[in-house]
Amino acid sequence: METVPARRGRAVRLAAGQAIRIVNTHGTQVVDTWAFNAGDPGEFMSMEHLRGFIGSVFPKAGDALLTNRRRPILVLEEDTSPGRHDTVIAACDIHRYRMLGCGDYHDNCTDNLHAALAMIGFPRTETPSPLNLWMNIPIAADGGITWGEPLSKPGDHVLLRAQMDCVVVMSACPQDMIPINGKDCTPVEVHFAVID
Repeated sequence: METVPARRGRAVRLAAGQAIRIVNTHGTQVVDTWAFNAGDPGEFMSMEHLRGFIGSVFPKAGDALLTNRRRPILVLEEDTSPGRHDTVIAACDIHRYRMLGCGDYHDNCTDNLHAALAMIGFPRTETPSPLNLWMNIPIAADGGITWGEPLSKPGDHVLLRAQMDCVVVMSACPQDMIPINGKDCTPVEVHFAVID
């Protein structure tokens, strides 16, 4: 298993047919997750297209995860957690933390995405809305949302199978100002493994 350090991001290349297992080691960590067509950074996993395709805001095991060109890029093959993953909220960024009252630089998922891509030499791209693994955003009948704590347990994992050559990026969300990473507001590391 490899590590995504707390508050940081990592990117990995997957060939079509390979899979990545992402493990919520401590059970409380949100992982912002993106996928890009390895040959074309302009094609990426899209939450807007995904929600319409699956007819839900919560992907479940067996669901294909679509790109902005409506093609499967990953399939969510396994999910040992309660299945609460967010497809609504944008990646955190410096502007979000300023809105929360942070006057200094704060680690954030947007910067983690671009740093992780740079580490593997993948071209800089826009910041699509991520699949926020284990992020619990309850949606009320009237459309209201709340910022819940993760429902996952230590060791819960998802398995994502590549449907095309792609780059998967993970950010161990640095949010420590609201309890999105658990009531103690302490981001922690997660682990992953590439599986043939």
